[in-house]
Amino acid sequence: MPPIEAKRPSIEEILNQVRAGTLSVEEAHRLLAGYEELGFAKIDYDREARKGFAEVIFGQGKTTEQLVEIFARLAAGSRRLLATRVSEEGAAAVMRAVPDVHHNRAGRTLFWRREQERERIVSGYVAVVSAGTSDLPVAEEAAATVEAFGCEAKRVYDVGVAGIHRLFDRIELIRGATASVVIAGMEGALASVVAGLVARPVVAVPTSIGYGASFGGLAALLAMLNACAPGISVVNIDNGFGGGYIAASINRIWDEVSRGEPAGE
Repeated sequence: MPPIEAKRPSIEEILNQVRAGTLSVEEAHRLLAGYEELGFAKIDYDREARKGFAEVIFGQGKTTEQLVEIFARLAAGSRRLLATRVSEEGAAAVMRAVPDVHHNRAGRTLFWRREQERERIVSGYVAVVSAGTSDLPVAEEAAATVEAFGCEAKRVYDVGVAGIHRLFDRIELIRGATASVVIAGMEGALASVVAGLVARPVVAVPTSIGYGASFGGLAALLAMLNACAPGISVVNIDNGFGGGYIAASINRIWDEVSRGEPAGE
């Protein structure tokens, strides 16, 4: 991934601007603090410099007005921006306020990037694998997260163990991925099967899809945590964002190492 550009001046530059009268004390405090106080939220402008990606907005529970203001303020100082769990009403309001926002309706995400920012900035790809069509909302949240990081997401959907020959037809594509996000509800068996067939990391995402004894995804979660195949990490139930974030981070490190750059710099 290209180096992150500094989002604020140095401490010396800030103090010199205050002394020259070109910067108010209040604005200097905001720049030095690294965040902006909105009352209902603290906008973390330094997240991109620290983590390599801007603060991700969790849309669930926020009012439309809060979502729009947070999104617009972060977009002003970010290269790429992602919001998850966004309602249709919230998505429509953000798209009216901020140009060029992409809405993934199935995944309930919003993504924005600067015009000069390339869509793909990381080589390699992440396979996003789902057991069934009912898992698609979680799978699309994962895929949208991977793509927001500038990685390529290759989707392999509806390949659950009930018809495992469908998985075998796509296994070479999955084997070629830097990492895979495997999404499954019911008994959650797909993650263990995939991990037993590939040499690279698998991030397992249990979903709440299933009949009563699946206990809202708990059965899939426990199955993934107890998987006998090595190389699996597990995130929480329905956490497509978390799965996509980890897989994209692995892909980013792989890209840096393959280009001879120290990982994490």
